[in-house]
Amino acid sequence: MTHPKISIIDYGMGNIWSVSSALNFLNVSNDVISDPDKIISAECIILPGVGSFREAMETIKKKNIDQALHEASLKGIKILGICLGMQLLGSSSEEDGHTKGLDFFNRKVELFTREAKKNLKLPHIGFNTVSFHDSSKLYKNIEGQCDFYFVHSYRMLVDPNDKYHGKSFYGQEFLASFEHENIFGTQFHPEKSQTNGIKFLQNFLEI
Repeated sequence: MTHPKISIIDYGMGNIWSVSSALNFLNVSNDVISDPDKIISAECIILPGVGSFREAMETIKKKNIDQALHEASLKGIKILGICLGMQLLGSSSEEDGHTKGLDFFNRKVELFTREAKKNLKLPHIGFNTVSFHDSSKLYKNIEGQCDFYFVHSYRMLVDPNDKYHGKSFYGQEFLASFEHENIFGTQFHPEKSQTNGIKFLQNFLEI
């Protein structure tokens, strides 16, 4: 199967090279871009991220990447947010004060609750089990109750109406991934999740 060329968005806070290395392993053509015009004309987009939500959004807006991503989404271009990148696709975050997100996915990003983190360390680091619906496109041909690698202190909550989204548990249930039209997100790092992560990326490319 021929895959689209993947454009990895560079706004100064991403795990860019590990994502690129995983795509290279899959023999998928990829480049790193930050120019809004190139984002709008991209074939497929990955928005990585590590660090502060507020700082990331300030940079993204300053570089007009937010407007470019919205234009790209309206054209039907697939976008996958990874870790902070997934959170940025949400409506807002409480990290470093309330900050509006890109609002592709109507979900807030909040710190793990005091009860959840009482006997647990933050950030949540390491492999953790993810469960998902059998009809999920992102987890096609991946065995249920599989492990993926996480590094985060903030999370999106699971909605009772969630169907195709992935879920995980760390003191409380939280959203591990989502699928919404041509917009996708994953709280874990597929590029660091070994065999399951490589298959996950491959599934995204084939949607």
